Amino acid sequence: MPKGVITALEVQKRDKERVNLFLDGEYAFSLTLIEAAKLKKGQVLSEAQIAALRDDDAVTKAVDSAARVLSYRPRSVHEIRQYLTKKSIPQAVALAAIDRLSAMGYLDDVAFARFWVEDRNRFKPRGPKALRFELRQKGISNTVIDEVLNDTLNVDDAAYRAAQDVARKLRRVTRQEFRDKLAVGLQRRGFSFDVTREAVKRLIDEAEAENPERFLPAEDVD
Repeated sequence: MPKGVITALEVQKRDKERVNLFLDGEYAFSLTLIEAAKLKKGQVLSEAQIAALRDDDAVTKAVDSAARVLSYRPRSVHEIRQYLTKKSIPQAVALAAIDRLSAMGYLDDVAFARFWVEDRNRFKPRGPKALRFELRQKGISNTVIDEVLNDTLNVDDAAYRAAQDVARKLRRVTRQEFRDKLAVGLQRRGFSFDVTREAVKRLIDEAEAENPERFLPAEDVD
């Protein structure tokens, strides 16, 4: 009797999308329902076919695992590679999974970088220096970073809105204290000196136009 004979194909009880494959009367490994549908009882599989099925299923499992992480938010290729490595997935399997995810459109470093910049810009505006550092930490290339920052980020607008965030927390301060704290806050967020200066000036002018008594007189400060 030849070896590698499929003796049973049984749908798993806990996961109806996976099928247990039995070879020569013994459990061999499991497959996705789609892959199992290509097989039939009594079919003889060569060692090469068995190895290919195992390898393909390992990649499928890695893809499914990564897809669960991607469902929470977009990730960079570097982040997914790190995730799969922490899961002790062999490098060859991880690379194949990344290739498959990329082909399916789930992994795209340009799209990820755009998401990252737009999300930061929406909820906590940051300057090019800070964004560039963050994206590098995510494994994004300088070429992609340059492209996305040039296309996506309005630096002056981001600095102005970041200054507004800082200004909301400032009460009973002099004009100079207001200026200094805004400048420090913006520079910490990665904005350049020139951009910071213009944003701070704009906010001070608006604050004084709205309320001439917005700032404490310098002589009132202890």
